[in-house]
Amino acid sequence: MIPSALRSRRNFALQTVSALSLAVMGLHLEGRAATSPRHRFLCCDYQGNKVAIIAVDGSIEWEFATKTPQDCWMMPNGNVLFCYSNGAKEVSRDKQVVWEYKAPGQAQCHSCQPLPDGRVLVAECGLSRLIEAGRDGQVAKEIKVASQAKNMGHQFRGTRKTADGHYWVCLMDEKKIVELSDAGALLREIPVDGFPHAAIKLPDGHLLVTLGTAGKVIELDADLKIVWQLGETEVPGNPLRLPAGCQRLANGNTLVCNYLPGDFMGKQPQAFEVTRDKHVVWEFTDHAHFKTVNQIYVIDLLPGGKRSAVLR
Repeated sequence: MIPSALRSRRNFALQTVSALSLAVMGLHLEGRAATSPRHRFLCCDYQGNKVAIIAVDGSIEWEFATKTPQDCWMMPNGNVLFCYSNGAKEVSRDKQVVWEYKAPGQAQCHSCQPLPDGRVLVAECGLSRLIEAGRDGQVAKEIKVASQAKNMGHQFRGTRKTADGHYWVCLMDEKKIVELSDAGALLREIPVDGFPHAAIKLPDGHLLVTLGTAGKVIELDADLKIVWQLGETEVPGNPLRLPAGCQRLANGNTLVCNYLPGDFMGKQPQAFEVTRDKHVVWEFTDHAHFKTVNQIYVIDLLPGGKRSAVLR
């Protein structure tokens, strides 16, 4: 047996070495997401057929099975709103469906948004239209959208209605974003160098855009000049495969969902937060439970008590 005094010295030495090792490791990992996760968030797993809430420790806090979810929101009452292949649902935390819009059979729903008047905006590929569904689950308003996409399932992504009543629609296969009036009139057409999946109007009027398989995220100013961008291979360990959903946080950082198609599935982080100078400060990787994270909604409090800005 080891004498107690010697054992105490040995334990102290081991603890000291461990502390030094962790300190050295911390230097290497400074600013990287290999430290413990610090975001609590809601996300869509498109190929995993579920929406889920992830706790700050990375564990699954809540999940709900649904077919190919594409867009999700945390409601003020704690319910989860999401769209799936053929409609949109609002589900309570005890997994009761409290509201639903069922789209026509030929429609594919890839985008949704809760509106201030209680309606829900849903973009319907195949039918070339946007609808606002009322609390009765019926169509309260319809906006037809001109689309030249050959693949009807690729017509729309990332559709949003802004406070001025305008609709912003990503016409994915046509490589452009359109701004429509409240009545559906074309106000502006913005060509982009890629296949837009999200177009988020920021408080300063800039537009944050993800470009799918083109492997880029760009920020356009009011004159449509690129003032910030993230290229395919600019972030070590996080090459952009198919940037889909995104969120600009209150701290100025950008959160990107890196949808991992085909051979890339399971091989790198599924989402990450990057600073303005392109340093990764947080990332999410859970290939055991998630396949393709294509939308994310941060719901935690950032350092300093600022709540994440929901600008999507």
